[in-house]
Amino acid sequence: MSYVTFLQRRKWTKTPASRVYSSQGIALCLLTKSWVQYRPVILKTPVAILIIRIALLLAFSSFAVFVSVDLLLWLAVPGLPELMTQFGLATLLSAFALLLITGLFIIIKLIVASGFDYFSTKQRLQRRLLFIQAQQDRLKQLFYFKTLQINYFNELKRKRLLSANNRQHIKSLSKAIDKDLLSIKQQLSKTTYLQLHSENIQYRNQQDINALLKLQHKIATIV
Repeated sequence: MSYVTFLQRRKWTKTPASRVYSSQGIALCLLTKSWVQYRPVILKTPVAILIIRIALLLAFSSFAVFVSVDLLLWLAVPGLPELMTQFGLATLLSAFALLLITGLFIIIKLIVASGFDYFSTKQRLQRRLLFIQAQQDRLKQLFYFKTLQINYFNELKRKRLLSANNRQHIKSLSKAIDKDLLSIKQQLSKTTYLQLHSENIQYRNQQDINALLKLQHKIATIV
């Protein structure tokens, strides 16, 4: 029920005193309603900010007390300036102590909150996830470098096998050329035979298979 409906339904008495009492009750109800309405807003203000405001208020009050001490000294009031000075110093020290205690309380609160947040389930799961991702990245890098290593050694092995095969093939080709030279030795002059034989040895030592093939083709054309 709203207050307007309440006023409309209420039967007013004709006496002035009852009207005064009713007005006071309505004002009290309105005041109570406004206080209840704005009360959560006041409670939402952080305690640390309120303490800091109080500390600053105490500091400004101490400055005002010091100004009043100068005024009292100028007026030559006996005894009161010393008392006001002590009161101002106590107020200023209280403000600084309150600020210091508030700062320590905020730091301790942040440390405790950070500790709880660090050991919370969410943070532990995130750290576990990051650890697993790091392990996966490490395994991927290890697999990549292991692949490079295997390919490198396979390439070396292939080159060694190819080189051994070439040497074997060159050796066989050189023997075949020697046989061809021996078969046509009677048809060649001594100088030509020695020249072809020396070329065969030279190309075999140089591992030049193309030169040996040309030499074999040359011998075949001579025949």
